[in-house]
Amino acid sequence: MKRIFSLLFSGLIALGAVVSTEAAGQRKNLLFIAIDDLAVSLGCYGNKVVKTPHMDRLAARGVRFDRAYCQLPLCNPSRASVMTGLRPDTIRVYDLDRHFREERPNAVSLSELFRKNGYFAGRVGKIYHYNVPRGIGTDGLDDEPSWDEVVNPKGRDTMEEFLITNAEPHRPISGALSWLAAEGTDEEQTDGMIATEAIKLLREKKGEPFFIAAGFFRPHTPYVAPKKYFDLYPMEKIKLPYAPANDRSDIPPHAFAHNCPVPHYGLDELTVRTALQAYYASVSFVDAQVGRLMKALDDLGLAKNTIVCLWSDHGYHLGEHQGAWQKRTLFEESSRAPLIVYAPGAKGNGLACERVVEFIDIYPTLAALAGLKAPDGLPGRDLSPLLQNPERSWKSSAITQVLRPGFGIPVMGRSIRTEKWRYTEWNEGQAGVELYDREEDPGEFTNRALDPSAKEIIRELRSELEKKAEGMPPSTPVNPKRL
Repeated sequence: MKRIFSLLFSGLIALGAVVSTEAAGQRKNLLFIAIDDLAVSLGCYGNKVVKTPHMDRLAARGVRFDRAYCQLPLCNPSRASVMTGLRPDTIRVYDLDRHFREERPNAVSLSELFRKNGYFAGRVGKIYHYNVPRGIGTDGLDDEPSWDEVVNPKGRDTMEEFLITNAEPHRPISGALSWLAAEGTDEEQTDGMIATEAIKLLREKKGEPFFIAAGFFRPHTPYVAPKKYFDLYPMEKIKLPYAPANDRSDIPPHAFAHNCPVPHYGLDELTVRTALQAYYASVSFVDAQVGRLMKALDDLGLAKNTIVCLWSDHGYHLGEHQGAWQKRTLFEESSRAPLIVYAPGAKGNGLACERVVEFIDIYPTLAALAGLKAPDGLPGRDLSPLLQNPERSWKSSAITQVLRPGFGIPVMGRSIRTEKWRYTEWNEGQAGVELYDREEDPGEFTNRALDPSAKEIIRELRSELEKKAEGMPPSTPVNPKRL
């Protein structure tokens, strides 16, 4: 047996695999859970209404990152960035159509790195971008080198789209406030099927090192979940977020997504409260599927040797700033998203981390936890020290960006977030500037960019933004119609 293992190990080295001594002895598995359009609307993140007992339990088992920021608050760019460990400006992915390999054909994706090191890599559901709901059941904008096996469930939700309520009939249900309190069981829905198939892979691959990715489609619009999850949220408990009456008066027009310039899409309060109820129901439905995955890890005896990483591609607006919905802004609600990491044996497990981290940190962190060498030149940082001590000193900032079509001329917005400040500039400041004191103004209601006393802090933040973005193109030719 020792000779067989030695030959196998030598073969891996010959193929370029880099495996640490510790990992070779007992290689850690990875369960990679992606959730589409999930805001920090979870009990463990302080939401007092939403019911998410299973994700809360995962947070209590691992480390919850309270200040984790995506690189671009839109599905395809964010997912491509997470999976390559590269910023959107490097892979030049800003929209829903471009594949990262058009710019970086030789990039080694996160799961591909695990494959190259002898892991089985399997995907169930949405990891790279899919058009929702049209792309459900297909490969979407997938990446073939990333996986040994892919499974694309297609559930009852796709067959019952005619039952969905669309509050904005002029829009497709993919981008409108739309919902359905569905009949039937969890397992009949696409996300329920994703959990079932991921558990099947866990059972089949438990005897070998694996990277199993489960990507859930909800709570992306349309908000579809079995009726029992809607019943968790009586309408009298559904309240819209507060914003001062003049909230938008000091904010540049480009700060709001080009596809939703009107507060609450012009809909009445009852309609948007119903949409919020449906969103919460979808979150609780996905939470139940996460619970099934975690139970399977325990039942199969895999929990002690399996890293779990749960993340959402970006945050999500639920009516903040006088009626902003969905994503594509650089405000906190859109750029900040859940990130929970459970590393077996980590001393920080069960604690929360308030340090500022970025989603490009996910790649080097998971590689390090598995004892693998990440590709050279990745801009992210290994968060392993924070998993051991979430309260340790950690000087960092996060950059989030978004590209607007403008009026035929694209407008790039970039925002830098520190523990105290958020500074945002549009077209390098020519189309507007924002500055928020996050300690004094957590709702980002008062833009201090025009305050003469803020000149020095703006200078410092702009310098840090430029330094962190060094070597990246300020913009790239795009077709505004793709945005």
